[in-house]
Amino acid sequence: MTDILSRPLVPVASVEDAESTYEALREYVDADAEIHVVNVIEKAGGAPDKAGVEQRELAAEEAFSLFRDRAEADGLTVETDLLYGTDVAAAIREAAAERSATSIAFRSRGGGRIVDFLSGSVRTKLVTEVDRPVVVLPRDE
Repeated sequence: MTDILSRPLVPVASVEDAESTYEALREYVDADAEIHVVNVIEKAGGAPDKAGVEQRELAAEEAFSLFRDRAEADGLTVETDLLYGTDVAAAIREAAAERSATSIAFRSRGGGRIVDFLSGSVRTKLVTEVDRPVVVLPRDE
């Protein structure tokens, strides 16, 4: 049986998310893990985007850099990839399949069932609409 964290796909949304996700993940991965970190730039599908693409690409690169620096300091190797899509959860699922990820590992950013219902939460979609294990990393709070 494959260790579900031997090749995790790890989505991060921001620098803060990258930092807290790495800290939550680091104790669960071995030195030979193949960690693939992604950031999804959500496209509005015809409507105006929430922020400029270049601005969001720079923010993603900062998040990748922080995650990579922390991982390298711990002797771990990380690959990163920017994704684009109108459905964040679908983009993450597709990336996991393309990279033969053993799991999708993420740290929930909070919110309750009402927020999930109103927003069609990425978290809920990741947990309920996947074809591989999902690891929800613990929160410190």
